[in-house]
Amino acid sequence: MANRPPDDARGANDGTNPASPPPQIQTTAGIPLATVYSETDLSGLSPPFESDRDLGPPGTFPFTRGVHPTMYRGRPWTMRQYAGFGSAEESNRRYKFLLGSGQTGLSVAFDLPTQMGRDSDHPLAAGEVGRTGVALCSLDDMEMLLADLPLDRITTSMTINATAAILLAFYVAVADRRGVSRQTLGGTIQNDILKEYIARGTYIYPPAGSMRLVADTFAFCHRELPRFNTISISGYHIREAGSDAVQEVAFTLGNGISYVEAALGAGLPLDDFAPRLSFFFNSHSNLLEEIAKFRAARRLWARIMRERFGATNPRSQMLRFHAQTAGSTLTAQQPLNNVVRTTIEALAAILGGAQSIHTNGYDEAMALPTEASARLALRTQQILAFESGAGDVVDPLGGSYAIETLTTHIETRARAILERVDGLGGMIPAIEAGFPQREIEARAFEHQRAIEIGERVVVGQNRFTDDDERDGPGARVLELHRLDPAIEYGQRQRLAHLRRTRDAGAVGQALDEIAAVARGSGALMPFILRAVNLRATLGEISDALREVFGEYRPK
Repeated sequence: MANRPPDDARGANDGTNPASPPPQIQTTAGIPLATVYSETDLSGLSPPFESDRDLGPPGTFPFTRGVHPTMYRGRPWTMRQYAGFGSAEESNRRYKFLLGSGQTGLSVAFDLPTQMGRDSDHPLAAGEVGRTGVALCSLDDMEMLLADLPLDRITTSMTINATAAILLAFYVAVADRRGVSRQTLGGTIQNDILKEYIARGTYIYPPAGSMRLVADTFAFCHRELPRFNTISISGYHIREAGSDAVQEVAFTLGNGISYVEAALGAGLPLDDFAPRLSFFFNSHSNLLEEIAKFRAARRLWARIMRERFGATNPRSQMLRFHAQTAGSTLTAQQPLNNVVRTTIEALAAILGGAQSIHTNGYDEAMALPTEASARLALRTQQILAFESGAGDVVDPLGGSYAIETLTTHIETRARAILERVDGLGGMIPAIEAGFPQREIEARAFEHQRAIEIGERVVVGQNRFTDDDERDGPGARVLELHRLDPAIEYGQRQRLAHLRRTRDAGAVGQALDEIAAVARGSGALMPFILRAVNLRATLGEISDALREVFGEYRPK
């Protein structure tokens, strides 16, 4: 008898069994995938795909192929590893370690009390100080965090939202004290409060007060910090909350529309702030869908800025974005598998045209990354940048039948969601009505159910979980990051010392001035900066605003 492959080596779709059609497959957003794509798929789109209209050269409208003509040929993307934990001193050591390992930009994580406007000695901060990021309560803390770091030669991204204006004031005050020109400071504050109401929950004030602070930072940065990105409009957390790729694009750009409208409503000319808008997306595990998602988001935003707001300056039409690999795809089981997942996700961000990238550590499903896993995450980017050739050609998958079809489907579906949002009066009324929250929750439920019943494979979690792997290589991480409990005590001691040694009367007057301006319509940033320089704390400034704006309570 002639040799032939075993049954499990012959698939139903290998051409040997035409009676069994190939299985139907969808992307994570429910877009049906053909087995193979051709020119017919592009011409069958509505409207039909047109290269001149839908692509164009890189660096030109609608920026489908990238925001710069040469992309990574000019220089590699910024390798911006997200880090911050415990005390300012400990985080400073990690930043120096990462910069010494070849990182090209800083990205600061803050603990929950800092994000929520509470000092480390507040009763609600107990047990949370330094846990999810660095505890930062005062100008003194910011000076320790940035000690010996060249602020005029690096860019710093701060993942902070409700208290973004205060953290920005801390950063500027440190630069001023060092004699670093504000004109040279570069970086980003996330400053995206709307996604907090949708997906994350670290809000303080109701939307009106929050949006006023956002617009105020736009105006301040336009006047004082021309190289600073005033907002990083985040789809990352929307995706981590369970959205699919289409929802991530739609709700993120919907929030972007609201920020543009808020800035215009505050009297800022479009071209004064729009070029400094930036975005932050999740790079998830489905390679082709993610590449198409980034391209669709860029094209849709360019069209929104031109069609809806009349932007004619190309820089006001560009969607520049940072990408982070998906934390929600990491598993505690067989954690070394996460290195492979992160590599694929980073590759998607590169092929999709990201301006900066963070790669997760393989141990982050269990703890903050150790130095070893943080170094390996950075090395992953460096291998992709300098060994893979992935960045040698601009938009190398541009013109692919499959990629262009997926890009158009994602753009079309995202635009349809935005039309529903417009029908509700915009993103803020939609959020208050719970529309995006419900849509994301429904998709998250479907995704988790698919994993639990085995329709969606997670290697090492619901498939390929052999018993003999439990103690095999990579089955366990031997070393995890542990938070020193003495950090919280040290923070409390430093705050007590600060309050004893500052001019309490001057601080009280500065806080009263903040509240008075908040009751009116004046610019808040100059008064926040004055209070910071007098050593008012983050919690005290937040409380002064709480007295006026109130606290948000979801309906």
